[in-house]
Amino acid sequence: MKVSLTGIKPSGTVHIGNYLGAIVPAIEMTQRYERSLYFIADEHALTTVEDPAKLHAQIFDLAATWLACGLDPRRTLFYRQSSIPEVFELAWILGCIAPKGLLDRAHAYKAAVAAGEPINVGIYTYPVLMAADIILFDTTVVPVGRDQKQHVEIARDLAEKFNRLYGRVLVPPEPEINEEVMTIPGLDGRKMSKSYDNVIPLWAQPAERRKLVMRIKTNSQPPEEPKDPEGSEIFQLYRLFASPEQAAAMSCRYAAGIGWADAKVALAEVMEERLAPLRARYEALRADETALERTLAEGAGRARTIACATMARVRAAVGIASPA
Repeated sequence: MKVSLTGIKPSGTVHIGNYLGAIVPAIEMTQRYERSLYFIADEHALTTVEDPAKLHAQIFDLAATWLACGLDPRRTLFYRQSSIPEVFELAWILGCIAPKGLLDRAHAYKAAVAAGEPINVGIYTYPVLMAADIILFDTTVVPVGRDQKQHVEIARDLAEKFNRLYGRVLVPPEPEINEEVMTIPGLDGRKMSKSYDNVIPLWAQPAERRKLVMRIKTNSQPPEEPKDPEGSEIFQLYRLFASPEQAAAMSCRYAAGIGWADAKVALAEVMEERLAPLRARYEALRADETALERTLAEGAGRARTIACATMARVRAAVGIASPA
């Protein structure tokens, strides 16, 4: 069985770069697997978030966002990481066989050290917990960008080492690299990123989004001068939100000459056309935390059936009696 797993860390405002570059492709991939799991990595967030009210809000913001964008909890397993205690038991067992050198080589840990950031044990052992997230559900593939490939390789290394010690108990996962990951341009032309402060929030109201769109950096070409749509960040964004017919018509307007202000207005309008119904659904979902918690709890219940079966194998392999 081909099983995929995706973890989503609750870490601030979701922007259109997240939506186009990660959420939409991830939801589309649910059609390719016999089983897919999506979890909110709330325990992972504890390495950096120390405000409980902020974390609580971000968890439910994220749940409502993915559901509003089309994730179907009936076709997938959608749950909170913290609802699966077996994850943390498996993380301890994997930690007992994880070589220190393996964790020393983790890219995220090395980057934090190089940047002089304070290092806590959670940051250092982050790859082990991530490995448990993956291995617990007999995951065969983890869709990741190339920069996240190492996390899956560590999970595979730990699963294979466990199997060498105790027999074939765990399924070693493989990374599935998407070589066509889109880079969504931000307000300043660089990749849209919160760290660059150049984002457009996904759930911004129309007036706020239009104001941000009008800040997109452009050159000094006069309105009547023909423009190359392929060299315009405005057109790149427009094409991602528009229908093929709308994009073709806008390309003609660029070739004939269009003012940057008019191009930005058209972009804001096509964004609103696409996002307005999603925003309405998001706001309705977000207003009912009880229903969101119920959806996540139902997913966790189904996920734990798989998790308990895996842990029964693991416990028997290492010689720990299963609890009554």
